[in-house]
Amino acid sequence: MIEVSIDIDAAPERVYQMVSDLPSMGRWSPECYRCDWQEGASAATPGAKFIGRNRIGMRKWDTKGTVEVADGREIAWSVRSVFNLPVSRWSYRVVDRPGGGSTLVESTEDRRGTVIRTLGRLLLAGTGKGNRTTRNRETMNVTLQRLKEAAESTPA
Repeated sequence: MIEVSIDIDAAPERVYQMVSDLPSMGRWSPECYRCDWQEGASAATPGAKFIGRNRIGMRKWDTKGTVEVADGREIAWSVRSVFNLPVSRWSYRVVDRPGGGSTLVESTEDRRGTVIRTLGRLLLAGTGKGNRTTRNRETMNVTLQRLKEAAESTPA
């Protein structure tokens, strides 16, 4: 499991609104450039399905996500490959900060089996991006910094 966090000078409700708007994830993430709701879903609610569109350099791939938790303080989803094999679980938790503001905690749990792990190594090969754990930690920190900047500069 990888977990990173950042303090944000914005109300927890504002921060949650931003991270639960999955189609906007491409504004924050350096790897996921778009999410598209599927099967009639239009918001982050438990059971809602979406396609995550991802890229590293010229390499692009899609994943299938299912929202597991969406309760106003945490959003979490499981990710499966296009072959319907488990990949990961991602979450964002928004915690009240004493004195105001929020702490945003992003975490991911690797659920890949041997086949998907091998495909992941092949995907990263030649990108200079290291292994998946290192890559995820780097992109998570970038995502949180971008969310912080947007939340602190945009009125609710």
